[in-house]
Amino acid sequence: MARHIGVYPGTFDPITRGHLDIIERGLTLFDELIVAVAEGQSKAPFFSAPERVELIRQETRRYKNVRVESFDGLLIAYMKKKKAKTVLRGLRVISDFEYEFQMALINRRLAPEIETVFMMTAENYAAVSSRFIKEIARLGGGVGAFVTPAVAKKLKEKVRGI
Repeated sequence: MARHIGVYPGTFDPITRGHLDIIERGLTLFDELIVAVAEGQSKAPFFSAPERVELIRQETRRYKNVRVESFDGLLIAYMKKKKAKTVLRGLRVISDFEYEFQMALINRRLAPEIETVFMMTAENYAAVSSRFIKEIARLGGGVGAFVTPAVAKKLKEKVRGI
């Protein structure tokens, strides 16, 4: 029987408790879940792709069926290379849905065999975004409610290094 591989793509800059919620719940849907870290040069990431991959690996090491990799280029091309048929996307608020829906439609035009599954985040993470977390960290605020202690430590180190 074929393994059902899901791909959870994103920049994860940094990975949040909301992302981890989607990963954990997504594992119930797939035999294997690939967390695909977009190198994201157009977004000018705070952490490099290797740093983001390492942070996610640390946070997901307890799950034997999670793989963390970075990719560059079209998500659809990456998925075909990995023989994955399902994109997992987390939704926080209604504006996320509009953007994600458009992306899913474009991806369907490029590769009709690939499906997108949307998962609503837990309500306590609905307002959590990497962008806000980075801003809070830059301004010296506490981010412990939004990220794990290891990620909070890396954020603090990164801010001090700037």
